[in-house]
Amino acid sequence: MKNSEYSDPNAKHELDFLKEYQKKGYTHNFRVQDDSLIASGEDTKYKPEDVFIVAEHRYEGMSDPSDQSILYVITTENDKKGTLLNAYGPSADLDIHEFIEAIPEKNKSQDDSILNID
Repeated sequence: MKNSEYSDPNAKHELDFLKEYQKKGYTHNFRVQDDSLIASGEDTKYKPEDVFIVAEHRYEGMSDPSDQSILYVITTENDKKGTLLNAYGPSADLDIHEFIEAIPEKNKSQDDSILNID
């Protein structure tokens, strides 16, 4: 059974999940620049239609609930796997937010979430 939850109440912060996704092969760190997604240390640029979000997780700071972040778990059209981290709420990076919003809905799922229960 697939779990559609976005966060794990037992996870203290995004590093807990980053480690788990790295074990699953999501080793690239992505960034958004000039309306494109780019893997750190590489030149290939991906447009929103070339990107698939396979999981996302939201976090609130343990000591400050306004300290919020969101972890996107991503694959690309050529099977590059990695993550992208953004603040959530008022301190969000607008370039990242706009890029994520531009990804077609059909390219967004929770299919590879580590919270899925089979």
